[in-house]
Amino acid sequence: MKKIATNKAPAAIGPYSQGIIVDKMFFASGQIPIDPATGEIEGTDIVSQATQVMKNIGALLEAAGCDYTKVVKTTCFLADMADFTAFNQVYAEYFTQKPARSCVAVKTLPKNVLCEVEVIAYLGEE
Repeated sequence: MKKIATNKAPAAIGPYSQGIIVDKMFFASGQIPIDPATGEIEGTDIVSQATQVMKNIGALLEAAGCDYTKVVKTTCFLADMADFTAFNQVYAEYFTQKPARSCVAVKTLPKNVLCEVEVIAYLGEE
């Protein structure tokens, strides 16, 4: 196993790694809309927060040696399912390959953010 860490994505806010590579699979911890440059939550609406989450995911994918096209599965957590449509609009801009996905509403997310996304990517050849 190889731990992945980058200062281009938020540091872990608990006892976990930003991501782990096992064989040809990359498992990224859930990303929330923290701006890694400031350590602050980016935005107050679902579009701005989802956009920051996608930027954070992109930084982790890059650190693992891949990109959005290699993502095979995402798990999305929303604080309010009323944000589903707006969230999907941002999501679709980044995940053009349409990986498998789960999306659920949860009672509360860390730091009371509106969304969190985790990904699994394949690092091998297609």
